Amino acid sequence: MSKKIVIFGAAGTLGLYLTDYLVERLDSAEWEIIASGRKDLTFFDRYAPAVRYISADIANRESFASLPQEDVYAVIHFAGALPAYMKGYDPWQYVNTNVLGTLNVLDYAHRAGADRILYTQTISDYAGYFEELVELKDDMPRRPPMTGDHSVYAITKIAAEQLCWNYQANYGLKCFAFRLPNIYCFMHDSKTLYRDGKPATSSYRYMIDQAQAGKPLEVWGDPEKGMDLIYVKDFCQMMEKALFVDRNEGGIYNVGTGVMTSLEQQVKNIITVFSPKDRPSEIVYCPEKHDCVNYYMNVDKAKVELGYSPEYDPIAFLVDYKKEMEDDRFADFFKEKYGEK
Repeated sequence: MSKKIVIFGAAGTLGLYLTDYLVERLDSAEWEIIASGRKDLTFFDRYAPAVRYISADIANRESFASLPQEDVYAVIHFAGALPAYMKGYDPWQYVNTNVLGTLNVLDYAHRAGADRILYTQTISDYAGYFEELVELKDDMPRRPPMTGDHSVYAITKIAAEQLCWNYQANYGLKCFAFRLPNIYCFMHDSKTLYRDGKPATSSYRYMIDQAQAGKPLEVWGDPEKGMDLIYVKDFCQMMEKALFVDRNEGGIYNVGTGVMTSLEQQVKNIITVFSPKDRPSEIVYCPEKHDCVNYYMNVDKAKVELGYSPEYDPIAFLVDYKKEMEDDRFADFFKEKYGEK
């Protein structure tokens, strides 16, 4: 009987990439991936027999009955309500999905005899440090925002993480929690993103589109401020390391590269990779506009305890992103889930 890895949120962008990543690396005779999301989807049929898709809503305890109840090795918990995917503002949805839904996932993992759970935390729990510290370490006291569309979201993610530690302490369910900054990856245009509950465009995708057209790119505020740029395939590598590392208990780990790339360098890199060589985009400096956030993630703990080693530097990830964009990676998935835009 094959051992099972259950991925909640497999029909989200990170879950989709991780499912694809694991299929390429795991022996389907030994491992079965149970991909789960709320919608009924046929996309994952192409991965059979390595992957079996089962529709389930983590906020509904009854839907867990359709999932495997034994031979479950690990549960990966990516499912949840996110500000970037929420039209309008509904704090009750954050509580119902992120807190009660996580309790349901933990209860399922415990009852199914799972060895470990991988849980994704948000960098918003460190929002209070953004103006003070550049290096963000794994185990600093939490400082979630108390205003704005990310406030209740961050609070519920912290509460959900505490439930994970409760299950580790009470039942021996190993919890590996991962603090996520922005994870960069290509997404088909059919997916709508939101900012403060209103439709918005990814600023990174906007810069890429501008560069491809040879149009000017603006650098706002202090050009030396920047952030840690983590590509989705390095994120997937960290998840795979956590799945199989031999440890008696889990821990919390920053996701990142450990390197900050300035906004100016980011823009130069985008121009190098995406702009036409005969008419590269001009850089327009706008010091009067607000600065970007300024941080990088200390990932020493993940390197030492998990064996993580990021492979994509700021240029390499853009080159791979460009290829994914040219291939329109996962376009049929996004069209099935979200429809044509």
